[in-house]
Amino acid sequence: MKRICTLVTLALGVFGLASASAAKLPEKPNFIYILLDDAGYGDLSCYGQKKFKTPVIDELAKKGLKFTQHYSGSTVCAPTRSSLMQGLHTGHTFIRGNKEIKPEGQHPLAKDLVTLPKLLKKSGYTTGMFGKWGLGAPGSEGDPMNQGWDEFFGFNCQRQAHTYYPTHLWHNDKKVPQNGKDYAHDVIMQQTMKFLKNNKDKPFFCYMSITVPHAAMQVPEEEAAPFRKKFPQYEGVIGKYAGTEVDNPAAMFAGMMTRMDRDVGRVVDELKKMGIDKNTLIMVTSDNGPHREGGHVPDFFNSNGKLKGYKRDLYEGGIRAPLVAYWPGVIKEGKTTRHISAHWDVLPTLCELSGTKIPAKTDGISFVPTLLGQNKKQQKHEYLYWEFHERGKKQAIRMGKWKAVRLNLAKNPNAAMELYDLSKDIGEENNIVANHPDIVSKIKPLFSSARTESDIFTLFPKKNAKK
Repeated sequence: MKRICTLVTLALGVFGLASASAAKLPEKPNFIYILLDDAGYGDLSCYGQKKFKTPVIDELAKKGLKFTQHYSGSTVCAPTRSSLMQGLHTGHTFIRGNKEIKPEGQHPLAKDLVTLPKLLKKSGYTTGMFGKWGLGAPGSEGDPMNQGWDEFFGFNCQRQAHTYYPTHLWHNDKKVPQNGKDYAHDVIMQQTMKFLKNNKDKPFFCYMSITVPHAAMQVPEEEAAPFRKKFPQYEGVIGKYAGTEVDNPAAMFAGMMTRMDRDVGRVVDELKKMGIDKNTLIMVTSDNGPHREGGHVPDFFNSNGKLKGYKRDLYEGGIRAPLVAYWPGVIKEGKTTRHISAHWDVLPTLCELSGTKIPAKTDGISFVPTLLGQNKKQQKHEYLYWEFHERGKKQAIRMGKWKAVRLNLAKNPNAAMELYDLSKDIGEENNIVANHPDIVSKIKPLFSSARTESDIFTLFPKKNAKK
């Protein structure tokens, strides 16, 4: 792998620990990382949602730090999770697309890769992963039990997670049959709470890869009922997905988000009850922009706010994600940051906070200074990079206020660049590429140099491929 780590990133590994120590942080704080599934930038009321409320997460934002320029690792599930686990963007991470394995699972992470749970486990953490994995079929090299997790409970396979009433879930390497009546999100939350209680006396990393609000719009009726009255125009509208059918998917979606928010509250309350809330960093984010499946109507909910695009787009609506960070007594209350960051920054951030050596090969930059309010010490990215291997293949780069996008690379590897000034055009409506040849000359070479080729996920047609 070519020059992934910069001198700046290496410097963070050396000096970051000193800054954390100076702030007298806990030596081994707990980490709870909550990754929502297909929740748009505007799907939390603290980010502008008006059709329903997420009061618990709103309170975390009020008492913590809200990021307004945070980005997902990708615009779909598996590569986002690979980016998060490896601290690498999609030009370098091992999994760069949703490559399916039958009968269950997705293409696996290689067994010898450096991942966040492996690093934290070596540093003395107990690691637990609850929810959707999507990075390796059961028994494969990418199985959660081969990637640094002490405990796993949930969906191994993304396709299995298309319904909230599956035939089975997985607990470590054991298949757990389901009766088709219990809401999978609730079952997974029960195991999550057990993990927290069982590990309250030692440092832990709890990765809650929540399936809400992905795919089928399903939630127990008591949650949807209030929104049926609120959204009567969708009564009789049937949402269909992966063999499921629901009436009034709008009401179901709002009910899903409400139930999820309340369960985040259960986690916060349990931490307080156990007396470890001040020793625990909680982060809440999403894996990509909102989907339009199963009858879901993101435009009705204004799920993207002013952003353009949805899941599977590399415009802002497909990749800009909410991020709320809450750590009582450490993160100052009621703050908002415009620091530009991404999922691949989480690995070096948690490594720095835990006293774990940051790997040499990472695209991430720790945002610990931003969390601590030491903004002048915060290093910044030269650029962020994405590539997407579906729908004609695409690339995107953000450099400061500039956003560049290239589409249809499968047909034309030299496809023209679109350029937007996000400081003036957050909706990416005005392509101003012709007006800024100087910016184009800086960004254009990065579409090649920012990435390495992958034998598994090839972005451009191979030059000598047989016809």
